[in-house]
Amino acid sequence: MTALIGEGRPDGAISVLLVEDDAPTRWRLHDALAGAPEFRVTTAATLAEARAALNGPAPQVLLTDLQLPDGHGVQLIRETRQRFPQTEIMVISILGDEESVISAIMVGATGYLLKDAFPTDIAATVRDLVAGHSPISASIARFIVRRTQGQPGRSPLPPLNTTKLTPREIDILWGIAKGFSYADIAGHLGLSRQTVPGHIKSIYRKLEVNTRGEAVFEALQQGLIRL
Repeated sequence: MTALIGEGRPDGAISVLLVEDDAPTRWRLHDALAGAPEFRVTTAATLAEARAALNGPAPQVLLTDLQLPDGHGVQLIRETRQRFPQTEIMVISILGDEESVISAIMVGATGYLLKDAFPTDIAATVRDLVAGHSPISASIARFIVRRTQGQPGRSPLPPLNTTKLTPREIDILWGIAKGFSYADIAGHLGLSRQTVPGHIKSIYRKLEVNTRGEAVFEALQQGLIRL
């Protein structure tokens, strides 16, 4: 666990506990928040480190990934909500599968962002969270709306897009979901590295999405791929 960032800042600083096992993502988020004078940031890379950090004063904001090396972020959200009801909690995740979305929200998350859909100014997003808003990635919001309107007694919405992907596009999307690079995908499928971005643009267009995370989420919801 890293040392507390922001020592010496004025009283009233917003304390943030950032829990993210992927080092580049953790550094990027940390730098974006620590660069704003009102934030005091502590980072953790595992569930154990996060629990240790929570033995101190309650953070005003918890930003957590779900897939951690030694457990699931939903456990951390549940524990934090029970111990610190006033803490604002936002999920930062690579995939928005149905079970994780609903579980995280049910146990206390008030915001849910896909990593590939981070807003340009994450500091402004955290300010919104503290102000009482619930920042949610567009694809997550659409899923929640569809699920709500599909409850008994309500007419379910039709699928967002019934266009099916080609077998090649399915293969490429599965590679994206597994976190492979474009070069890896091309190598596995016997394609030219230069042709993969064109296939991905086609996938985005058919699924009506703009990011890798949203594409995977939509494909999972439409039953086009399984992980």
